[in-house]
Amino acid sequence: MKNFIYMKKSHPILKIFYSSLMNLPTPASISFMWNMGSILGICLLIQIISGLLLTMFYTPHIDLAFYSINHINRNVNMGWFIRMMHANGASMFFFFTYLHISRNLYYNSYLLTPVWFSGIIIFFLLMATAFMGYILPWGQMSFWGATVITNLFSVIPYIGNEVIQWLWGSFSISNPTLNRFFMLHFLMPFIITLFIFIHLILLHLTGSSNPLSINYNIDKMPFHPFFTYKDMLGFNMLFIILLSLMMWNPYFLGDPDNFIMANPMVTPIHIQPEWYFLFAYAILRSIPNKMGGVLALLMSILILFMKPFLFNKKLKGNQFFWLNKIILFNFYFNFIILTWLGMCLIEYPYMQLSQFFTITYFSYFLISPYISFFWNKLLMSN
Repeated sequence: MKNFIYMKKSHPILKIFYSSLMNLPTPASISFMWNMGSILGICLLIQIISGLLLTMFYTPHIDLAFYSINHINRNVNMGWFIRMMHANGASMFFFFTYLHISRNLYYNSYLLTPVWFSGIIIFFLLMATAFMGYILPWGQMSFWGATVITNLFSVIPYIGNEVIQWLWGSFSISNPTLNRFFMLHFLMPFIITLFIFIHLILLHLTGSSNPLSINYNIDKMPFHPFFTYKDMLGFNMLFIILLSLMMWNPYFLGDPDNFIMANPMVTPIHIQPEWYFLFAYAILRSIPNKMGGVLALLMSILILFMKPFLFNKKLKGNQFFWLNKIILFNFYFNFIILTWLGMCLIEYPYMQLSQFFTITYFSYFLISPYISFFWNKLLMSN
């Protein structure tokens, strides 16, 4: 034990590990909601390991991809387990990502601007990776989902059609498209890992936030053992949810049309993406103009970059203001409703509801600065 203590103080690698993780000063008041970051790290590890195992049996060819997935499920030893872990692990990844973002919005953690910006970039990369992974089984919904999303690039002035053909590698979605998506889907997790390291470095430079949103350096304690055990509880929760989903209803979050091999000559009655893209898909469909829909789709995520600039950094504790809680939980409610509307048919009244909740979704970012101003006036009056 003495030798280990001496090594961690003298060896450069162990010294960095000890100071940046084991002995990291952490606010004593942080709750279980601060566990989401470590849970997302485990989700990424699960996706990389299971994905590497799946690549050993997957064939990126339009005539063989669908059958290689069946081969993995039926013939490869524990192949069904690995494939279901990868597919449902993506859902768990997004579920805890949305919890992570919602916590940051509630406790004003976006005031750590470099950490917030790097996190939103990771979110963009995660969405791109998940989209390309959804194409790989080459089922009906995979093919037509790729057709709808890639055609959105046609709104780019002058070069839109050329960009689409460059993405496809052909004049339609075909074998070069599948190969490109497979290659990018394989590489993107390692790029995400790089950005996560940048995210953690920036977090260690600024320090972690806390429920009171104040910089109080006195009330801090070492990360280990106080928070490592709390993280272990989060890991157990993740594995319980993931394994329960895999064992009892592994295709609960999937689409039945993906059990049919992709057929360019047959269009599904209702095209929809995976559940974690449905809120953005509902925003896209709610605007009748194609250019406007694509811009609204992009702004549904890009507007998160504006959040630190829409807040008065001199204010503290406005997350406890009752009016701020109302509009924030209304934003969470809008997200859930838009997710439901994204899987509904394009008809009355779902289109009208999508337009209404799209407006209220964006109105949160416009109203919240005035709520902060009102909170400041209230404090000054008291």
